[in-house]
Amino acid sequence: MSRRLSRPFPVRRSRAGRPSRRSRSRRWCTSCARSGRWTGPGRPAASATAAFVNLRVLNPETAHWRRGIEAAVIYNRHHGDLRVPFTYRVTGRDDQEAEAEGWPAALASFPLGQWIADARRVDRVLQLAKLGMVWSHFDVAWEEYLAAARGWAAEAGHLPAPLDATYQGYRVGIWLKNARAAAQRAAEIEQRRAQGLPVQSVAGAPSEERREQLEKIDPSWCPAWPVEWQRAFHLVRQHLDAGGTLPVSPGEVVHQGEDLGRWARSVRLGWDKLTGVQQWMCEHVPGIQPATENEKPQPRRTQADKWAMNYAAAKQFYEREGHLRVPRKHIETIAGEDHEERQIRLGSWIGNQRSRAATLTPERIEQLSAIGMRWT
Repeated sequence: MSRRLSRPFPVRRSRAGRPSRRSRSRRWCTSCARSGRWTGPGRPAASATAAFVNLRVLNPETAHWRRGIEAAVIYNRHHGDLRVPFTYRVTGRDDQEAEAEGWPAALASFPLGQWIADARRVDRVLQLAKLGMVWSHFDVAWEEYLAAARGWAAEAGHLPAPLDATYQGYRVGIWLKNARAAAQRAAEIEQRRAQGLPVQSVAGAPSEERREQLEKIDPSWCPAWPVEWQRAFHLVRQHLDAGGTLPVSPGEVVHQGEDLGRWARSVRLGWDKLTGVQQWMCEHVPGIQPATENEKPQPRRTQADKWAMNYAAAKQFYEREGHLRVPRKHIETIAGEDHEERQIRLGSWIGNQRSRAATLTPERIEQLSAIGMRWT
């Protein structure tokens, strides 16, 4: 380095015969290098000089880079990192606060934020990393939230967190929701590519490495079914591992805000709606079996079903009595499709049909008229 600096610069002369200002400046730099001194009011601190030497900026490409390194060292000393906003500038020359913090006048108004954004050349990465350079705020945010998710899962025992889940101020629940949506989008993209279909955009899809990071915490972090179902499954398993028994009714066991009895009951009654994987999980982990036919509630009747049942009672009355002049309080007993007897308030129903004749369909009016319905 000294040999390169000691080489004399060619002296350019002005029209008056004197060395030009640029030549005088170069001779000054040469003399400083020969004497091993750095003189002048802007002399940097020893730590900054060491950084300059490591970066080989005593033979700098530009003075701008040298000033940027000095500003980065001072900023890092005050803030503990180099997360410099893009619009950040060193305070002005007359700012007393800047002087108190040790900012030299030579760095007044230096655009450190822009310099940090521009200083990403490959040959300077290692040097800037030693100062704590943040290359991507998105990458830093991912690592911070990943650590928070890992901490939350360590406490909860699973990763299908609810939306309101937080850990040390990080909104883990919302972050995981967004991560699951992005992972599902990535899976759709991979499926389309495998089928040879066009893919419009891959923006927002997480890398395979990031998905593996979450799978290491909990392989079921992004289930193919509702995350609420997966969370309740984990909580039931934890309850059984702790020595508890399988809850069978709502309100029996509530853990982490989840009604485990209600979940177990819904699984048994809705067994046919589960995927094969879900059925296998429920059978082999908590030991849940599907509900029998006797345990299943009767399906709710539609308005059409109710009308048909009342019409059947009216037809039975007509065939037995020969008319449809039904007393207002009359109750007709019929056998339903399940062979159980049902009590039909036929008198009230006939009166209601007569008063609502204007809203009945032509088909229903025809059916009632065929069995002797009197509309007036």
